[in-house]
Amino acid sequence: MALHHSDIAAERIAVLRGGAVIPAHPLALDAARKFDRRRQRALTRYYVDAGAGGLAVGVHTTQFAIRETGLFESVLAAAAEDSVAWSDRPLFLIAGLCGSTSQAVAEAKTAVSLGYHAGLLSLSALRSASREELLAHCRRVAEEIPLIGFYMQQAVGGISLDRAFWRAFAEIDNAVAVKVAPFDRYRTLDVVSGIAEARAENRITLYTGNDDHIVADLATPFRVRRAGEDVTLRFRGGLLGHWSVWTRQAVTLLERIHTAIEAGGTMDPELLALDSRVTDCNAAFFDVANNFHGCIAGCHEVLRRQGLLEGIWCLDPQEGLGPGQAAEIDRVYRDHPDLSDDGFVAANRERWLS
Repeated sequence: MALHHSDIAAERIAVLRGGAVIPAHPLALDAARKFDRRRQRALTRYYVDAGAGGLAVGVHTTQFAIRETGLFESVLAAAAEDSVAWSDRPLFLIAGLCGSTSQAVAEAKTAVSLGYHAGLLSLSALRSASREELLAHCRRVAEEIPLIGFYMQQAVGGISLDRAFWRAFAEIDNAVAVKVAPFDRYRTLDVVSGIAEARAENRITLYTGNDDHIVADLATPFRVRRAGEDVTLRFRGGLLGHWSVWTRQAVTLLERIHTAIEAGGTMDPELLALDSRVTDCNAAFFDVANNFHGCIAGCHEVLRRQGLLEGIWCLDPQEGLGPGQAAEIDRVYRDHPDLSDDGFVAANRERWLS
């Protein structure tokens, strides 16, 4: 059965629209690279107790290879089951969708059947398609599930999408948000401007995926001209691989930013200064020095150090930490201890693993 955003309970869609921390859920594997159900459950419980407003599952951080290994439905089902069982508040569940139109539609139907509320649509598999072909693909998938657009950075497989594309995307009735993650300020502005031109700013919620400028995206009013007048749009939350670690502190950070915006005054310089510090941590976690080779394994490594994961294994044996990445993670732990949530994890880890 297809799902339209108007079918979602008001208190649940309000989580998305109000802005939330939505971690991109990693995949827990054992030493044989098999699905570790117990530790996967522990991760979900961690995110719920940390205050995340939702989960994104089946996305890049979960590893796209779950499709080839037959884990897609199992992993999505696990997160849905565990989050509902553990949480006493409404969460917004997002499923990653990718591949050809037929594949993305099939994945959307699976997600809806499992209780997911929106699909984050990757267009990487359609890199040779025209703008109209891409939009036709988006419209077809949106017939099955509320859609979150995804502007993925090109370094990890994204394609260039111009302002005209985002204007047309924002006109899709069942589009509810965009994860903006090109790691490029010009392209970020293309998305913001396209949504404004479509007059969809009250329906399409902006989520940052720009792990290199998380705080700046969330704290900045994006002002664009429309029909001779200024229109201001803001990023309300983040859907981030970076927020799969140190998640409790991410929730605290977003709450600080929302409070500052609501107060209407000048943003605290100390809060703004966190942008460079968070970016420094991200450079280590995402292995920027090695062109993002260890971007998934780096997040796994933080979770391993906290005792939530047993190891950093990925489905692809070639995926692991990049040269020097472990030392960089050591460094950011030393330089930014106040940004970690190791104490929170240590106090709750055994309960989550039970």
